[in-house]
Amino acid sequence: MNPENLRLYISVGTLVIIILWELISPKRKLTQLRRQRWTSNIAIIVISTLLVRVLLPVIAIDVAFLASEKQWGLLNQVEWSFWGEIIFAFVVLDFTIYWQHYFFHKVPLLWRLHRVHHSDVDFDVTTGNRFHPIEILLSMGIKMGVVLLVGAPVLSVLFFEIVLNAVTLFNHGNINLPKPVDKVLRYLIVPPDMHRIHHSTIQKETDSNFSFNFPIWDHLFKTYCAEPKGGQAGMHIGLDDIREPKYSLSLWGMLKTPFLDFPAPSKDKTP
Repeated sequence: MNPENLRLYISVGTLVIIILWELISPKRKLTQLRRQRWTSNIAIIVISTLLVRVLLPVIAIDVAFLASEKQWGLLNQVEWSFWGEIIFAFVVLDFTIYWQHYFFHKVPLLWRLHRVHHSDVDFDVTTGNRFHPIEILLSMGIKMGVVLLVGAPVLSVLFFEIVLNAVTLFNHGNINLPKPVDKVLRYLIVPPDMHRIHHSTIQKETDSNFSFNFPIWDHLFKTYCAEPKGGQAGMHIGLDDIREPKYSLSLWGMLKTPFLDFPAPSKDKTP
């Protein structure tokens, strides 16, 4: 099976499972109608996927094949065990995603793109796909560069792409996990309650919990936040400066957001 098709099938399957889970056991009551939000959030990822296919002749897995064929990158210059290379490349890619995410918050020009993701005033599985197409293109470029430098094995890149997509959908899920399960998961992968804090309107909370797969990066670099100020039920989601439906809810508004100026919110302001 084509690796990209495999990734797509697993991603769609995960999406369906999380949607059903949200309907059966939601964590929070949504503030907006699903139909319009889901239409816009799904439409923007469709546009991003099409742009990647049109503008980029290769994807990360293709670059991994190329690196292997040409013997480019660190791992093609050293003798390591098969599984050692797989694990090392996976960890390096996850480490890269953590810092990429961090800098998309800290660099003003990059934040203009990333705030599209954070301007969703609700938090559910479709938020996990809500990224501006330019951010998706930049992210893919960064990933391909790291794959080349590391000489990441094809299997490691494929596994990373599948896991990243699935975990991103999972940790954006509006799902009610028992506290003991959430506590255990926080040692392994980022669960929804941990990542939801990152979508708080409170700046200090937005600037925390940057990890996607492994929570360890937040602990190592002191960006971990265990609980939101208002509690999971009381916290406000989104950005204080982008709450109008014409920007937060509409596809056209999301596409325009990076090119617009919005008044800066006060530090710990909530709606």
